[in-house]
Amino acid sequence: MANKGACQCLMKSLCEIVKPSVFQWQSLRRTFSNSSCVLKAREKRRGHYEESYAYLRSSQRKAANVARQAELKEQRAAALGGPIRGVTTPFIKSLDSDTPPQATATIDEVSHTLTSSPPNDPPTSLAYARDETHLNYYLTKPELQTSLDYSRSLSEPLVAVDRERADPMKEAEEAKLHNAGHEIATEAVSRIVSLANASSRERTRANVQRIIDTFGRHSTDNYLRPKAPSLLSTYSTIAERKPTPRAGPDTGSSEVQIGILTAKIRILADRYEGANRNDKVNKRNLRLLLHRRQKLLKYMYGKERGSDRWTNMIEKLGLTEATWKGQIAVQ
Repeated sequence: MANKGACQCLMKSLCEIVKPSVFQWQSLRRTFSNSSCVLKAREKRRGHYEESYAYLRSSQRKAANVARQAELKEQRAAALGGPIRGVTTPFIKSLDSDTPPQATATIDEVSHTLTSSPPNDPPTSLAYARDETHLNYYLTKPELQTSLDYSRSLSEPLVAVDRERADPMKEAEEAKLHNAGHEIATEAVSRIVSLANASSRERTRANVQRIIDTFGRHSTDNYLRPKAPSLLSTYSTIAERKPTPRAGPDTGSSEVQIGILTAKIRILADRYEGANRNDKVNKRNLRLLLHRRQKLLKYMYGKERGSDRWTNMIEKLGLTEATWKGQIAVQ
């Protein structure tokens, strides 16, 4: 029993010695873990700040890229144009207004000139009508000028044969009246033959004639370079056949037909986009003309792509890839 009590006392003393060291180790372990958590929290907060800054920078870059993409998309859409009208050019404007591209006076300016002129003076002709290269009724400017000069010579007052009995004052007055009457007659004839007062059919005919004179190969061959020969024709031993000389103006080449179709398409498009939105017949005719022009453009794109004739037609008519590539739908 004594030995047993001594053993119990020894165990209690050992426990009292070992217990503080265990507690101390546990406290040290707890202190180490707490310090690592603090460090981790600090690193996490620092990383959060860095991630926030990087996120803001990335958001700014993304917003700038999205804005730039939208701007480029608008520029491409504006450059591509529509499948119906393409891009507006000075030549196309002249077809719409029936005036040549070099005319500068507008209708408002001419109206102001007419209203501000004295009532006794003869009316001034339209500024753009004087610059017209195509007139109504199949007339040309030289023919009109020749007819006016001939009519003036026929209506001149007679000169007295006996100059001794002639009255110079009376002859001067008659000449003045004759000149004033001739100016009024010239103005009246100019307005009659002007395309500004013509009907839609007559303006279309004049536009077709203008397109033939502009894109016809009887005139473009004089200032446009011919297409470069192909490799097959260069190394071929067969003699090249000479083209048949033209008997008149070129009305059947692809560029002329494309120009005529473009003028007709713009007329139908103006009517369809206006009050006649539900005109099914007009819509069908517009679709047929668009597809016919698309076929001719695809043909000419394969034959004349990159040549001066192709570039001249595209730049003047304002045709873009939307007019011959992809599907054309009239909404």
